[in-house]
Amino acid sequence: METSDFDRSRIYKSWDVDGKFHSDGREVALLEYIYNRPDIDQLRGNPQRVLQAIDDYARSVTGLINIGETKGAIVTKLIADHKPDTILELGAYVGYSAIMFGDAMRKAGGKQYHSVEKSPLFAAVAASLVDLAGLRDVVRITVGTGAEGIQRLYDLGVLKSRLCEKLGLVGPGTVLVADNMILPGNPPYAEWVRASVAEKRELDEKSDEKGNPNLQYKSRFIKSWEPSGHEDALEITECVGVED
Repeated sequence: METSDFDRSRIYKSWDVDGKFHSDGREVALLEYIYNRPDIDQLRGNPQRVLQAIDDYARSVTGLINIGETKGAIVTKLIADHKPDTILELGAYVGYSAIMFGDAMRKAGGKQYHSVEKSPLFAAVAASLVDLAGLRDVVRITVGTGAEGIQRLYDLGVLKSRLCEKLGLVGPGTVLVADNMILPGNPPYAEWVRASVAEKRELDEKSDEKGNPNLQYKSRFIKSWEPSGHEDALEITECVGVED
């Protein structure tokens, strides 16, 4: 298990506003806040400045359920190290991670970043901010459409990794990153990616959703922090081979 440090001077405001954590108008208010900034022209085509503006809103107005700088830095380093051609993200929210990781992927020589978002409102906000950041050529936000398998993948939640395997989206060299492994946690996912091939074959027989239990994984659990200051973790899993 690894850990990362958190700078509490950069903490977000609380997510919880009258019992709601999102979908209460804060996402549209974020767009208005950013496009009404006096430095809007300096944000155009600058992913880092757009991310900073999103963080400014979340620190001064209302908290947002973004991955944040601390966990985000772990993933951007992973992207720089592995240099993926393509990244698939499940859940765009306001586009923070798509901007951060899409920019990192482009710098590493990658070509395509696909983000599937169930909410048309969130997708519209994300697409607007991706465009502002100058990443429209590499980042695509999909609203509940595209390949049927990818939409099912998004809807299934804890079973998404197995469906990726079934669809052939995971193979040797693929790296999976799962967020929110403490808050709220995802025991079924953790059990699957940490299991041996023999253990996964047994799990697969008992499950209605079939994956590819023959894929060999090397997985690590990295403790980190939400931008709200709550402890969380990432599960980073690399497919290292296929057992016959």
